[in-house]
Amino acid sequence: MALSKQRKAVEAKFDNNKVHTLAEASQLVKSLNCTKFDSSVDMHIRLGVDPKKADQAIRGTVSLPHGTGKTKRVLVLCTPDKEAEAKNAGADFVGLDEFVQKIESGWTDIDVIIATPSVMPKIGKLGKVLGPRNLMPNPKTGTVTNDVANAVTDVKGGKIAFKVDKAGIIHASIGRVSFEPTKIAENAQELINALVRMKPTTAKGTYLKGISMASTMSPGIIVDTKSVVS
Repeated sequence: MALSKQRKAVEAKFDNNKVHTLAEASQLVKSLNCTKFDSSVDMHIRLGVDPKKADQAIRGTVSLPHGTGKTKRVLVLCTPDKEAEAKNAGADFVGLDEFVQKIESGWTDIDVIIATPSVMPKIGKLGKVLGPRNLMPNPKTGTVTNDVANAVTDVKGGKIAFKVDKAGIIHASIGRVSFEPTKIAENAQELINALVRMKPTTAKGTYLKGISMASTMSPGIIVDTKSVVS
């Protein structure tokens, strides 16, 4: 893909080999942004784990102190007795059979799906559509629960889910370039803290192997791993 003149100008003055503290990266990511919209700020964290091993397939959630800056569209799949609870909590879409049919037809215009345990048998067949998009409800991420109101509130309030990929890397959006640098740094640190707490006892050697921060279409900023571990 051809780079824009603005992106080329940014990269020309940026040393992509230099290592920065988290605070420095949070400031720099704003100045390197070359889009006209409020870009997301993303973290890419390479872990010293083997995702093929079940106990090292890191997956979980974290509530960012300053939210993500994005209003997430939430679908709650539940039985009729839970619909009012979900709607009152702020869910954008609530129901079951009609949405199962829509998803089977390819509809995925949502960011998070929450489901009650009792309806999971009906949702299982949607795995081929939802799985690749990381939309499949899962107890580990708190999206399979009877407490749908609390789950919706958490997601709307800045709770994000993360999952290590096949290469051992966590990719997560932790804010927008319009955020103050301190808020970007605090959100990033909260994600890192969550990952450190989840370190598998079987993972040997260096756990935080590499960290970078970038906004949409900006070059990646290398973060010093020593600056994020207290």
